[in-house]
Amino acid sequence: MASETKPVLHGYFRSSCSWRVRIAFALKGIEYDQVPVNLIKDGGQQLTDQYKKLNPMLQVPAVEIDGITLSQSLAVIQYIDETRPGPRLLPADPKKRAQVRMISDVIASGIQPLQNLHVLQKIGAEKVQWAQHFIDRGFQALEPILKQTAGKYCVGDEISMADICLVPQVYNAERFKVDVGQYPTIKRLNQTLLEIEAFIVTNPSGQPDTPVDLRA
Repeated sequence: MASETKPVLHGYFRSSCSWRVRIAFALKGIEYDQVPVNLIKDGGQQLTDQYKKLNPMLQVPAVEIDGITLSQSLAVIQYIDETRPGPRLLPADPKKRAQVRMISDVIASGIQPLQNLHVLQKIGAEKVQWAQHFIDRGFQALEPILKQTAGKYCVGDEISMADICLVPQVYNAERFKVDVGQYPTIKRLNQTLLEIEAFIVTNPSGQPDTPVDLRA
């Protein structure tokens, strides 16, 4: 049973995982509060003992919802899909639902973690080349998958969790100067999704904790 208390998203404006949750809330029309967790300031606010109680992995996001705290973006998205009305974020058809989960996992497990801040801090001077390599490697796999599954969106003609994962990952690719034009299906889908209100209002350029110089 959904609680009347607004969910609280502890996140960072430029975090892919935080952005995924913001998109899901927006698509569902769910009001929520945001508590910024600056991954850089003070040596990383996610590393404090206080935050560790919310997310023992010391990552964002952490979401307080319905009396529980969830700390993995795909778990949050699937939970709100199962407990809130509004557009489905996972298709009813089992085959399409499996495709959505596959694409989401390719991004959330196979691409995005390799450019996480804590990984890049370990890599040091070669971090840009590292990020480019693993984004390209992932996109080389994702492009043919999407050619098979895509309609207007990643899987058919309904927005799903796969689309929620795709847009933040393309944003990351562009930050690291990856040529997204090499991947026409990814590029087309991203451009289509960026015109949708839920993706516009949740963009990193317009969040409460977005630095002034990065605001759009």
